[in-house]
Amino acid sequence: MIGPKILKFPSKTPGDDPIVITGIGLACSLGSNREDVWKAIQRGQSGVRLTTEDDPVGPLRLPAAMIDWLDAPQLRLAGEEEQPRHALKSLRITECLVEEALEDADLPWDALDRGRFGCSISAQFGHVNLKSQTPADGQAYPEWQEEFLPCTASGVVGSRYGLHGPRLCHTTACASGLVSTIAGARALQDGQADFMLCGAADAVTELVFSSFYRMGVFSKGPDVATACKPFDRKRNGFVMGEGGSMMVLERRSHAIERGATIYAELSSSSTMCQAHHVTGLDQQSDTLSRLIGELLRKSEWQSHDVDYISAHGTGTEQNDVTELSGIRAALGEAADELLISSNKAVAGHLINAAGSLELAIAALAMRDSYAPPTMHLTDPEPVGEIDCLAQTGHVGSIDRILKLSLAFGGHLVGMGLKRFDHAAANMRQALPLVSDALVRNHWAASRTAA
Repeated sequence: MIGPKILKFPSKTPGDDPIVITGIGLACSLGSNREDVWKAIQRGQSGVRLTTEDDPVGPLRLPAAMIDWLDAPQLRLAGEEEQPRHALKSLRITECLVEEALEDADLPWDALDRGRFGCSISAQFGHVNLKSQTPADGQAYPEWQEEFLPCTASGVVGSRYGLHGPRLCHTTACASGLVSTIAGARALQDGQADFMLCGAADAVTELVFSSFYRMGVFSKGPDVATACKPFDRKRNGFVMGEGGSMMVLERRSHAIERGATIYAELSSSSTMCQAHHVTGLDQQSDTLSRLIGELLRKSEWQSHDVDYISAHGTGTEQNDVTELSGIRAALGEAADELLISSNKAVAGHLINAAGSLELAIAALAMRDSYAPPTMHLTDPEPVGEIDCLAQTGHVGSIDRILKLSLAFGGHLVGMGLKRFDHAAANMRQALPLVSDALVRNHWAASRTAA
């Protein structure tokens, strides 16, 4: 006797399976771990201080969000145990972020196929030695890889954890961290990997610090703690910061199957370029509004669906005006109900790692239903007439977020996050089990009757 066919739900192809965040490592001048940083952000605490002679900034004494909690040990690369290598600050920060993200994701390491685990980590330029060195007798300097190769962080992390999946490295100025996360998500969607470790870390170096100083983009105070004032008419520049974030990404179906905690689902991403100037932004350009429109289209959202925008918000004239006008142009009247804020007032501008840190904070904002404030904002910029959460955060459900990064070179990058629907996921997970049970019961009853 032939029994009824048990129907199986078709498994999704990688491209049809949404990508989710299941682990977050976060650190900056505000704290050495995810929850400490988030609590400081909620309190409106500033991590900015005046640089000293102990900081790698030369003679400059300016406000900056420097990390003081880091004890940089000797770093040994895989296979080089006999030759300890000096840990650059940015690499040590990276190690801390990776450890926290992997622990948070609670991965079954013994059962993982590390050939399907990759990393996408933004470029780091290390402590580039400004003095030329001539090797004696052809001797190679062991510091060369750390201090020169931008892809060192990705290589160090991949080697330490035995990750044999894709190793990616991007350098798109202040959008690098967000671009690395997008690239990691696409590697998952393309079926190249099952897990991706994505993000960026950055630390202040004398070369980069002095370069920004000569460009005249730094805030000079006068009050150190409140030096950076995004979206304020009295703004006078940004402050550099240190830190970053690493995230574990995986496909939603796999995260549900293994019972992972899901912070948020990636709903869309897009990258565009103004093609205007190597460092400046075109305030008359419609590229940002088109980018936001593309994010809405890919997410299948309407303008009024966006609850919160994590802004780039540097506290410079060009950025603030460009960002506010672009958001208003894209969302129209829906921007009247929108909440936006910038974390750079308290955490500083992390350059390559800015997008990563701010994306992580956005995911925590969604988790805890709290949009953080833009601190030090007392005289709001009238352009756009948008609520930038001056000095006070907003308590309330946040279901849809846009994260924006506006970088040198005209790089405009955005990502959409949406709240993971646990109830719907439980329903999806239960349906095949219920269907199979009903069919089996029916088959058993049929045999008994026969």
